[in-house]
Amino acid sequence: MAYVALKKVVRHGKRDEPAIPPTAFLDELVAWGKSAPDEIFSPKGTDEIYAQVVHYLGPYKDVLHRRAVMLEVMRVLAGHESDWKWKAGVDSHPQTEIKNAETTEAGAWQVSANSMKWALELKHLVLTRVGSIAPIKFQRAMKKDHTLAMEYIARSLRNTVKTHGPVLRCEKTTPPRGIGSNLSRDAVKEFLSYLDPAGSDMTFTKGQYIIPFRSLGSTND
Repeated sequence: MAYVALKKVVRHGKRDEPAIPPTAFLDELVAWGKSAPDEIFSPKGTDEIYAQVVHYLGPYKDVLHRRAVMLEVMRVLAGHESDWKWKAGVDSHPQTEIKNAETTEAGAWQVSANSMKWALELKHLVLTRVGSIAPIKFQRAMKKDHTLAMEYIARSLRNTVKTHGPVLRCEKTTPPRGIGSNLSRDAVKEFLSYLDPAGSDMTFTKGQYIIPFRSLGSTND
């Protein structure tokens, strides 16, 4: 696909270097976004991703819009965490946390097995798809099964924002920090154009998303 806004530069959070998402990564993200269950994008309390990024990408119009917002968060977060590398291993950035099988990061979104503690649905997802919640098997699955990795990070983000520093730091600040410095309304609009062409001409003005009037046409009884 000929992406435009989705190819916007993302500055890696740890190195502060500009990078552009690979087309193949975006293709998989869009494909997953079209087929993922609506429940993943529904509201879930206040300590979740939609509340965290509302000042950048909200207000939210409907589930389709929320779906596009989640994809934009995933696009930017993967850039911050791994430069969109599906097979990324343990974070090489200096950390105070002692690494073991449960705390070792894996995959494009650098998730670790101990993140399953945040919600039973995360354990259920991994157990269903992997057949085990053993940390080493978790790491391997997050690197190899791209569909699982995408669903896992989306479900994780809707339950808590505490597992990723770039997400925690994106609270409303001037200038923006964390993923907030790269989130784009234009990218959300472009995601919408792939999820549903009818949503592609949404415009944002005076704090609201506006969808132009479309005649449904006349019918003859």
